[in-house]
Amino acid sequence: MLRYKADIRSLVFMFITAGSLVLLWQYGNNMSTPLWIFCYAVQLLMAVIVSTVVHNHQHLPMWTVKWLNIFTDNFLTVFYGFPVFAWIPTHNSNHHVHVNKEPDYTKTYMVSEKNNLLTLLTYPSISGMKQQGAVGKYLLGLYNDDRRKFYTHLLQIISLIAWIVIALVIDWKKAVVYVIIPQQLSLFTVLVFNYIQHIHADEESEFNHSRNITGKVLNFLLLNNGLHTVHHLSPGVHWSKLREKHDKIAHKIDPRLNEENFAWYLFRVYILGLFSPSFQTENMRLERKQNLSSTSSN
Repeated sequence: MLRYKADIRSLVFMFITAGSLVLLWQYGNNMSTPLWIFCYAVQLLMAVIVSTVVHNHQHLPMWTVKWLNIFTDNFLTVFYGFPVFAWIPTHNSNHHVHVNKEPDYTKTYMVSEKNNLLTLLTYPSISGMKQQGAVGKYLLGLYNDDRRKFYTHLLQIISLIAWIVIALVIDWKKAVVYVIIPQQLSLFTVLVFNYIQHIHADEESEFNHSRNITGKVLNFLLLNNGLHTVHHLSPGVHWSKLREKHDKIAHKIDPRLNEENFAWYLFRVYILGLFSPSFQTENMRLERKQNLSSTSSN
């Protein structure tokens, strides 16, 4: 029933996600501070990982059985914090078609061409608002054209609302800390990832439209979501196959877009970059435009 055995890892991560919530909800008040910090850190890490599981599952559903995919959609929805069908109109049918070009709802230069701490932290909210209209339009279209799929998606909305309301009624303080904050982190970080993967890349280039975080530990945790160029070249390929495909084209990607260490990238660009332009990323999109301008003027 599982389409690829590699998704056993996805299922383990989903189990840990649910288990960490149950553990903290039940025993959070009785844990010593260091143990509580560790368990909560695990829960927040799993919130980030859930967003990558959602991404992968929306591209290629984990199961060969329909009802299991529907169940997984609803499970992921309540931990992700937003109905996962929203990825279809905003990501699958838009971002992957336009890849950071002008019609892309998630284009990284919609407000500024800069890449700094301010643009990084404000991008998720701005991009999230831009996508809401597409989600509503998509759902309305399904109501008119495919009522069965509409009700399947509506179940995700109902599940999410019920999950949050029940948690708030049982214990609103725990609901905020153990349900709502992890959900918001999941939603925030997935947009941060998109920003980092495309900012200052060249959206018109075949191989330089995305930044890759190539470290093996991070990609183990994030299910190869750091290998972004090859994902755009082959969006229907299962995440477990991306490392092999990335290695075959890595030499065609500008070295400036292959980052081994994600933590160093964040520190270098968004902290050290505040003090010295030498640590900031080079805008390959503007480089292309400048080169075209110079060529046409000559």
